[in-house]
Amino acid sequence: MPLITTKTSTAISKEKEEILKAKFGKAIELINKSESWLMIDFQENCHLWFKGDEAPSAMIEVDLFGKATESGYDALTKAITDIVSDELGISPDRIYVKYNEINHWGYSGFNF
Repeated sequence: MPLITTKTSTAISKEKEEILKAKFGKAIELINKSESWLMIDFQENCHLWFKGDEAPSAMIEVDLFGKATESGYDALTKAITDIVSDELGISPDRIYVKYNEINHWGYSGFNF
């Protein structure tokens, strides 16, 4: 049950959303999760200041039920950074990736 939230100071076209969705769906397998449970939230044109300026930047948050391995997190961070950089033209040194491990996650009227 992962959720990937992408906040970026740039615009994201519908075409880019589709590409990001597909690539995130594949990348999430690096932490043994599947696209069939993946939810994605795109927040474009955010007012993000990073390193003292407003140059294009992104904050990616990955919420997941349970935990992943350190090597899984490392691999996913690399994949997400590469995807966002390639598709949105944001320099890798202006992208943060944050992970939130969640113990209680509700779905369809019950909790896992």
